[in-house]
Amino acid sequence: METRFRHGLVVVLLLMTAWTLVATATPARAAERPDCGGSTLPGTPPASPIANAGTPVAGASPLTMVTDIRLPGNPARFDYQSLDPTSGRLYMAHMGAGQLVVVDTAARSVVGTVDDLPSVTGVLAVPEMWRVYAAVAGDHQVAVIDARTLAVAARVGKIEFPDGLAYAPSARQVFVSDESGGGEPVLDVDTNRVVATIDIGGEAGNTQYDAGSGCILVAVQSRDELVAIDPGSDRVVGRYALPDACKGPHGFTIDAAGRRAFVSCEDRATLLVVDLTTMRVTEAFPVGDQPDVLAFDAGWGRLYVASEAGTVSVFNTRGEIRPMGEYRAPHAHSVAVDPATHLVYLPLENIDGRPVLRILSATG
Repeated sequence: METRFRHGLVVVLLLMTAWTLVATATPARAAERPDCGGSTLPGTPPASPIANAGTPVAGASPLTMVTDIRLPGNPARFDYQSLDPTSGRLYMAHMGAGQLVVVDTAARSVVGTVDDLPSVTGVLAVPEMWRVYAAVAGDHQVAVIDARTLAVAARVGKIEFPDGLAYAPSARQVFVSDESGGGEPVLDVDTNRVVATIDIGGEAGNTQYDAGSGCILVAVQSRDELVAIDPGSDRVVGRYALPDACKGPHGFTIDAAGRRAFVSCEDRATLLVVDLTTMRVTEAFPVGDQPDVLAFDAGWGRLYVASEAGTVSVFNTRGEIRPMGEYRAPHAHSVAVDPATHLVYLPLENIDGRPVLRILSATG
């Protein structure tokens, strides 16, 4: 009882600190906003119909299990996922098994694996090029995979700890998080070579492409800030400090149409909402311990924050952002969502001695 009370008190104090910083933050000047020649996007699209929309029943889970798909490999850690919406294929980094697992989400079956990818972490499908990029931390490389044959076409770079990946279509470049602090390597997709390494001043967490500004955004976890990179010049064009309530920003995702970034603070179990038009933190929420991977469903306005503690925190982002509850499963720290079906995917490393892909549907 005493331990729970202390934990609750710590969470309350952290959130009070976060809200104080949010309330007193000064909006960035217009000139400080990152602008890398991105497209002008419309506002947040209208919500799609969803069964039982509204306030969830008290105590009810916001996610309901649909089925488990048995996966190959040993019961070991998974990391990032990437869904190709054109083919319906889901690519999962089975980090502990050193392989990429490919699932046909329509058939709900495994269609193949790519082996010899030791400690694979990040994965990114780029449908327009029929390619999948995988960060192979064990070999300090990025593997370039043909999505049609699942053959490794190239192994690129000497990167100390490649992790998150993002593709900038205008520059035809893939940006790689180096979690060791060695900068942000840039891969040219036409030559399969590292053409630049950008000094971001610390260890990179996740890396995302923002279609609204045209910039690459990087969470610099050792400096507690977001960094904006212009893919046209491969230069840093903005640095944005996060409040003291955020320590270790690692995972984040972008609502490009709504001009928001959702940033998880790994060391404080906190989710921040960043207004991308002002680069100001506007809201903060508690999430599970050590939040890792986030997924955003723009059609339904649902945000999923998966944590190392095995907690998936669910938020409704339509209008006023509100927590909808949590779903718990062992080692559920990686999450993906299908924008067409709105189904949620959780790879779980050990269910009755086997890895599985758990498929869930939104319930409220």
